[in-house]
Amino acid sequence: MASSATPITEVSARRRLAQRYREIRAYSLALAAPLSVEDQCIQSMPDASPTKWHLAHTSWFFEAVVLQPHGAGYVPFDDRFSLLFNSYYESLGPRHPRPLRGLLTRPSLAEVHAFREHVDGAVRSFIEGTEASVWQDAAPLLELGLHHEQQHQELIVTDILHALSCNPLLPAYRAADQGRPRRPSAAASPLRWLAIPGGVKTVGHDDAGFAFDNEMPRHQVLLPPFLIADRLVSCGEYASFIADGGYRRPELWLSDGWATVQEQAWGAPAYWLAPGDARAPSEQWQAFGVHGVQPLDAAAPVAQLSFYEAAAYAEWAGARLPTEFEWEVAHGVPGIGQMSGEVWQWTRSSYQPYPGFRPLSGAVGEYNGKFMVGQQVLRGGSCATPKGHSRASYRNFFPPAARWQFSGLRLARDAPP
Repeated sequence: MASSATPITEVSARRRLAQRYREIRAYSLALAAPLSVEDQCIQSMPDASPTKWHLAHTSWFFEAVVLQPHGAGYVPFDDRFSLLFNSYYESLGPRHPRPLRGLLTRPSLAEVHAFREHVDGAVRSFIEGTEASVWQDAAPLLELGLHHEQQHQELIVTDILHALSCNPLLPAYRAADQGRPRRPSAAASPLRWLAIPGGVKTVGHDDAGFAFDNEMPRHQVLLPPFLIADRLVSCGEYASFIADGGYRRPELWLSDGWATVQEQAWGAPAYWLAPGDARAPSEQWQAFGVHGVQPLDAAAPVAQLSFYEAAAYAEWAGARLPTEFEWEVAHGVPGIGQMSGEVWQWTRSSYQPYPGFRPLSGAVGEYNGKFMVGQQVLRGGSCATPKGHSRASYRNFFPPAARWQFSGLRLARDAPP
């Protein structure tokens, strides 16, 4: 244990962190449990990664960022693993190409589990026994590592869902009785518009608890008055967009979006099955999800949308997407719902640094800042986001054509004069 001179508050903090570490690391394995060894090795596209790689990469992160720089005498599980499981950290050495992660049949899944156990034992010992002076520097990195793992927990679900969607059998990730899907319903509740007054608003993280560096610094923005929908756009509403020729009307689309629709032959959200689809014949629209193929729930929020599709629907609906700051200011306003836990919500904001943004020091400075180009911000959190991981200031980001995530939309409008 830590020295008897260690303050009681620090001892409590170490114990809480150790408990969270155990819980979060165990949850990653629980997410992988429904998958076969073959499932966990597959990579269905360059943007997705195998489950086995996620399990190994999150362990490598603790090894490379915490244990090797700060853990006295730590011996890596296998020096070769850094080449295989480093994601994009240039300062931490060369990497196996991202699009080829599915070729890593070796090390085996059993070896990856042994790697996790090796790292877990070392982290437990580190939390219990490291000196107070070292702890001050390392504790924030451990906290970052846990939130990093939670991000990969969501990716475990979304990446394997994409892989299973490529299988003509459309197998379920897990059985429906492990998380009952909602019963199909006729329609969502009537959409209401909430009026948000304009003015100088303070946005960004408030320093209470953990945040990624891209959520800071807290600063002020000037917003005109606006209207925002009290709920997300539903599958039934999006089906009306499709029925009205939404994917055939170029006037609704941004130029890049229309080009993507033509190139990819999009006609519905990813994982929707049109009536008569040979993979799962039905007279009605269906959707493929974690429980396999289910009848389309008209009241459920539409998901697996790209930014382009979200923007086109908003144009069709006579509205627009909210900016990320409008979304954040509206968070918590009485009457607003579905702000998290359903789908990530595309905003009209490009992913940019906040005024005064500075990356973290060291290797973790590469975590967010270098991706601040060519991406759109999403806010909220999805059904795959681990509980307690998201917050009002959280900034997710993806390229505008990405749609394998649980991503949907909320409408906004300019306030009338």
